[in-house]
Amino acid sequence: MYNEKVMEVFKDPKNMGEVENYNGIGTVGNEVCGDIMQITLRIEDNIIKDAKFKTFGCAAAVASSSTATGMIIGKTVEEALALTNKEVIEELQGLPPQKIHCSVLAEEAIREAVNDYRRRVAEGTAK
Repeated sequence: MYNEKVMEVFKDPKNMGEVENYNGIGTVGNEVCGDIMQITLRIEDNIIKDAKFKTFGCAAAVASSSTATGMIIGKTVEEALALTNKEVIEELQGLPPQKIHCSVLAEEAIREAVNDYRRRVAEGTAK
């Protein structure tokens, strides 16, 4: 069902866990399939210095989380927001049609984390 690249990333995911002293967090989920994804970010001077994930879900969800976080580290907030699920799928060399939603969750979790960061900045609570 999964290609070699997806299985490789699933077996050895990068950026797993939670960023210490994160200043942006996004949690999204899909109750239908049971996948829950949380991404934490450390943003400094509009650059994503670190990104980590905690995902409860299938191989595609873990691989999408790992890949997406890796793709945004070192990018500006705007570049991270521009990341699409299609780019995650391309990086993973494809996902089965019934697992496309996992890449969408990664895109949504990044957006939620950036929005949380922006809210904290607006409130003056961002560290």
